[in-house]
Amino acid sequence: MTGRFAYRPGDLPEDLERWPFTGEASNYQIVRGNPQAYGRIDMGTSASQHRLGIWKCTAGAFECTERGDELQTILQGRMRLIRQDGTVQEFGPGDSFFTYKGERVTWDIIEDVTKVFFTHDSDGN
Repeated sequence: MTGRFAYRPGDLPEDLERWPFTGEASNYQIVRGNPQAYGRIDMGTSASQHRLGIWKCTAGAFECTERGDELQTILQGRMRLIRQDGTVQEFGPGDSFFTYKGERVTWDIIEDVTKVFFTHDSDGN
């Protein structure tokens, strides 16, 4: 990261923490492969109403229910987002997209993905 909240593909951080897909509070279900996720929250906390951060995931696919309304921009890699209505969208570097709180989606990570995200969660969880 260069500067406060500036994210550039050439300056991707190495200090991301492992964010496991399993655990009591997890709503993730692995559907293909063995994806591994890593991330860092740069503004807020995991329980804050607003969160800004960076997330990285290795190849594989998983389903989840989105925890907040989230704007996301892909910095590197390729992925498909499969929505409940069957809509499939493919994203790569520079693409931005939005997911809604409570939306059940499948993330199909084709090539390791790094994204920046901003989440609004009216409940703050």
